[in-house]
Amino acid sequence: MKKVGIIGGAGYTGGEAARLLVNHPEVELAFVQSASSAGKLLSDVHADLLGDTTMRFSAEAVGEDGSSAAAGDVDVIVICAGHGDARKWLEANPVAAGVKIVDLSQDFRLAATSTLGSRSFVYGLPEMNRERIRAADSIANPGCFATCLQLGMLPLAAAGLLVDDVHVSATTGSTGAGQKPTASTHFSWRANNLSAYKAFGHQHLLEIGESIVGLQPSFGGEILFVPCRGAFTRGIFATIYTRSDLSAAQAVELYAEFYRDAAFTHVSDRAVDLKQVVNTNKCLVQVEKHGDKLLITSVIDNLLKGASGQAVQNMNLMLGLDERAGLRLKAAAF
Repeated sequence: MKKVGIIGGAGYTGGEAARLLVNHPEVELAFVQSASSAGKLLSDVHADLLGDTTMRFSAEAVGEDGSSAAAGDVDVIVICAGHGDARKWLEANPVAAGVKIVDLSQDFRLAATSTLGSRSFVYGLPEMNRERIRAADSIANPGCFATCLQLGMLPLAAAGLLVDDVHVSATTGSTGAGQKPTASTHFSWRANNLSAYKAFGHQHLLEIGESIVGLQPSFGGEILFVPCRGAFTRGIFATIYTRSDLSAAQAVELYAEFYRDAAFTHVSDRAVDLKQVVNTNKCLVQVEKHGDKLLITSVIDNLLKGASGQAVQNMNLMLGLDERAGLRLKAAAF
């Protein structure tokens, strides 16, 4: 059994990672660190873990037997700390060379910020970088919007077929803003409401742009992205359209072939919706042709395929395990 520890386990992504790893058939959850919740049961903070574990949060990255993660007593560390805090933690707590890292923050996603000492972080989008992930010791997990939107665009970019600006509208649930309450996540404001934010300037556009240009260096258009806040807790629903000379049949064939071997990304022949993916590690993609425009709809669970589920998927690849291990989750039918 491989041993895995979590840094920053009190938030939404930390809770999801703990839930997946406690129930993972091939790993042992060695510790869950949280300075704010040290000493508390995991189930005191993440109530869904009641009955699954009696583990308590630790103040430091040490197991219940006192073993140290930095000394190499775990195989993998999953970092669920906030943006900026992951790099700070790693700088203050050098991790042994043999310990693999999966970081969920944005600290190492861009090429310019992807190194720390001797470690070089590989961008952890399996549908694009599977073989590099298998060989990596450090992974920068993609952002939630970045995952959803890239999975809608990768087949076109890989084929060199993005020929114009790409227009995107995507709505995310309130968990995308994190666990700490804010004015725009408060129930009385969010319920029965809809709003746009960070139009054309969302931070995930940087990593999306690097991936798309990396696949298609000739792409000279803009990715025009309007994110919205939805009146639901989890999931991302994205619509993407761009000019294309492909026929409907050619586009569907392109997407189906690109994702033929993907573990969790599937091309649908009918309209997709959030209930198909919430509480799963799936991305569902549907492609339609309208005049000279190609319309792609992409849906994921922002906390799973967009965060902790993808982190476990990356961990599985790094450890040489079945990519789907611990992630055979099923969405509710209603």
